[in-house]
Amino acid sequence: MKIKILIPVYNDWQSVFKLLENINSEVSNLGHEFSVIIVNDASTENKPEISSNFEYLNSIKIINMKENRGHARCNASGLKYIFENEEFDYVIPMDGDGEDRPEEIKQFVDNLNYHPNKSIVGERIKRSEGTFFKFCYFFHKIITSTFTGQSIKYGNFTCLPKSIVEKMINEKATWSSFSGSLAKITQDRATIPSERGTRYFGPSKMSFKNLLIHSLSIISVFKINVLIRSTLFLLVYFFLVYQKLSIIMMIPIILILILIFSVFTVSKRENLSELNNSLSNILNIDTIK
Repeated sequence: MKIKILIPVYNDWQSVFKLLENINSEVSNLGHEFSVIIVNDASTENKPEISSNFEYLNSIKIINMKENRGHARCNASGLKYIFENEEFDYVIPMDGDGEDRPEEIKQFVDNLNYHPNKSIVGERIKRSEGTFFKFCYFFHKIITSTFTGQSIKYGNFTCLPKSIVEKMINEKATWSSFSGSLAKITQDRATIPSERGTRYFGPSKMSFKNLLIHSLSIISVFKINVLIRSTLFLLVYFFLVYQKLSIIMMIPIILILILIFSVFTVSKRENLSELNNSLSNILNIDTIK
């Protein structure tokens, strides 16, 4: 069985090469052919010299992009490159900073015996971030569930069969949100419990602004659901309060309208044409093993 591990990176090379060492160790006894595809999102920092031969990894490639396009689009470009240029049975996308723990790769592989044709997602049961981030993430889950009807408790750390990869690269939402796109195209997914690890080096790059865009990108995949549920909420709310409507009572209405506007604005990031042409952004490919 051939499994490709997809890792997007922007400047965090020290973490990525530590991750490679840990992946190499974790897959040593799994009995399958593992290769790594790293998508370099036009990093401004130089790559360090490689000191390990990664004996349990069949190959390692670094796809260097011309322009920085962001994490979600790195994943989308990587999926497209793998589908069109590599022989594989499954793809495991994972973050390169250590928060997606390579120890859990074994759980994905073990579950393939029971769910060979399903997407397997790492459902997050514990997070390692600070209190403020955890609160924001909890609020994000509540909003997403309420306005889309979707319970999305996973990120990029998944195991995708080839058939699902093909669907992903033909879905415009993949260009904007990996987890939102996967939720849209697959209804029946298997899960493993996934505990978020601690970053290997440095602080998280996920600012409040980036977290907000990330959240809206997921929600916008289901913008019709958002519109329907928001409209129903506004109708019921207005019916209940119209006789005592005041400026304070108007606040929920204003917030809902802002949400609808934001969701439809962010949904413009979804672009199948750009996804189809994403490989034209490749500068060169370094084969380091």
